[in-house]
Amino acid sequence: MSFEAVSQKSTLAPSDSSMRRLVKTDGLSHTSRPIHRLPLTEEFPFTETEKCEKFSRQATTGSQSCGSVMEVQVREDGTEYPTGLTLSLIVLAICLSILLMALDLPDVGWYGSAYLLASATLQLFYGKLYTFLSIKRVYLTAIAIFELGSLICGAAQNSLTLIMGRAVAGLGSAGILTGSLLILAHSVPLVKRPFYTGFTGSMYGVASVAGPLLGGVFTDKVNWRWCFFVNLPFGALTIGIVLLFFPDPARSSAKNEPLFERLRHFDPLGTIVFMSAIICILLALQWGGTRYQWYDARAVALLTVFGVLIIAFLLLQYFQQEDATVPPRIIKNRTVWASSSYSFCLGASFFVLCYYIPIWFQAVQGTSAVNSGIRNLPMLITVVVFSLLAGAIVTRQGYYAPFMITGTVLMAAGAGLLSLFTANTTTAAWVIYQLLFGAGVGLGMQQPLMAVQTVLDIRDVPTGTAVVVFLQTLGGALFVSVGQTVFANKLVQKLAVNVPGLNPTIVLNAGAANLQHSVSAEYIPGVILSYNDALTKTFLVAAGLAAATGFGSAAVEWRSVKEKKVEVHVA
Repeated sequence: MSFEAVSQKSTLAPSDSSMRRLVKTDGLSHTSRPIHRLPLTEEFPFTETEKCEKFSRQATTGSQSCGSVMEVQVREDGTEYPTGLTLSLIVLAICLSILLMALDLPDVGWYGSAYLLASATLQLFYGKLYTFLSIKRVYLTAIAIFELGSLICGAAQNSLTLIMGRAVAGLGSAGILTGSLLILAHSVPLVKRPFYTGFTGSMYGVASVAGPLLGGVFTDKVNWRWCFFVNLPFGALTIGIVLLFFPDPARSSAKNEPLFERLRHFDPLGTIVFMSAIICILLALQWGGTRYQWYDARAVALLTVFGVLIIAFLLLQYFQQEDATVPPRIIKNRTVWASSSYSFCLGASFFVLCYYIPIWFQAVQGTSAVNSGIRNLPMLITVVVFSLLAGAIVTRQGYYAPFMITGTVLMAAGAGLLSLFTANTTTAAWVIYQLLFGAGVGLGMQQPLMAVQTVLDIRDVPTGTAVVVFLQTLGGALFVSVGQTVFANKLVQKLAVNVPGLNPTIVLNAGAANLQHSVSAEYIPGVILSYNDALTKTFLVAAGLAAATGFGSAAVEWRSVKEKKVEVHVA
C-alpha cells in the first residue's frame, strides 16, 4: 500500500568487477542480471565488509557468510527494520491515524465538499513531498494539519468556520493514508508486509462500523462537537509514537541543489493545473443533476474546463518527465496502471454500495437510519475479516494477483445479486449477497498497493502509492455522484408509470428516511416499487464496476513478494 533493489537490465560501469549475487527470500540463489543501482554512498552508507556483516547478522536462513542465501532484514538505506515493541507501537500509530481519518464522519453539503476538494486535490502532491522530503516530517505535518482542522470544526460558532475547518482537515488527510503506507513499508520487510497492510487497511472497515455508532452517541449523549474533538487524543498519540519510535529513512535527494532546481522536483505548474482540474470535476459532480441540470451552462462549463485542464496536465507530465508530478515511466509500468485501474473500479463499486444499500433498507423495507446501518454490517465486517485473511495468506504464499482475480469474481457476483433485490427480499438473501461482495472487496482492496511496492524502486514507491490511493478515492467520489444521477432519473421514470398522479418532486425532496410520512398511504406501494427499481439500477452500476476490476486483475504482473531481490557485492 520496494525497498530492495529490483533486478533490471541496464549498464554497469566497466570498473565494477565485483561478484554480484541475488539474495532471495524463497531460498534460491542466482547470478544476477545487470541492474540499475545508485552510487554506493547513496545506496548503503557502509563499506563492503560492513555490508556483508550487516546482512549476515540479519539472515534468518542459510549460511552466515556474505553472498549466501538469506532473508534480508535491513532497509534500503542500510539501517535495520524496527522489531518487537518498537514495531508494535509503529503499527499502532498507523492504525490510529487511519482510524481517525476514516472516523471523520460524512458531512452534508459544503461541509463535506470542502473536505473532499482539499483532500482529493493534494493526494498526488503529497506523493512528491514524500519522495523528496523526510517521510517522518511530512507525515507528522499532515496529521498536525488534520488535527488543527478538527479543532477548528469542534470550536466553530458558525457554518463558515465549520467549512473552513473541514477544508483544513482535508489538507491534512490527503497525506495521512499514503504516509501511513510508506511508514509501514519502511518498518516491515516486503515479504511480511501483506499481513500488516491488510491489518492496518482493515481499520477502514472498523471505522465504517464504529463511526455511525460513535456519531450517534456523541450527538445524542454529549455534543456534536465531540465528533471532531475525538480526533485530537488519537492524533496526539500517533504523533508521539511516530516522533519517538519511527526511524526516518535516509533521503538521497540532492540537498545541495539550488532552490530553483529543488522546487522543480515538485512540479508546481503541474500541481496547480491538476488541482484546478479536480476542483472542476468535483464541483460539476456536486452540482450536476441536483443544484443545476446537467445541461445548465455552469455544469457544462465546469466539465469543459476539466477536460481542457486534464489534457494540459497530461502534456505537462509528458514534457517534464522526471520532474513531473507522476513521471511517465511510472504510469507506463504495466503493474502500476493495472493496479490503478483495479483500485479505481473497486473504490467506485464499494462506495456506491456503501452509500445506497442503507437507502434501500430505509426506503423499501422501512427501517430507521440506525437500523439500516446495522443491516449493512455483514458487508463491512466481511471486508475487515477477508482483508486480514488475504494479508496473512499473501505473506505466506507470496502472490497477490490470485486475490485480485478472486476479488473480482466475488464482487461482481455479490453486486449482481444485490441488483435482484425486491421489496420481498428475505433476510438470508441480503445477508449472503453482502457477504459475497464484502469478501471480494476484502480480498482485493490492499493487493494493488502490494503490487506497486513489489515492482517499483524505493524512490518511486511514494508516487506509485499516491496514484493508487488517489484513484481509489476519486473512483468513489465520481461514481457516488453517477449513481445519484442514475437513481434520480430512473426514480422519476418509474414514478410516472407506477404512481402517475404523484408529483415526483415530492418523493425526491422527501428522502428515504421520511418517505412514509411524506406521501399519501395509497401511493406508498407504488413509490416503494419505484424506489426499489431505481436503487437496483444503481446497484447494477456497482456490479459493472466490480466486473471492470477484472481488467486490472488480468493485466497485473504475477510477481511474488518473496522474490524481491537485494544486491550484495562481494569483493
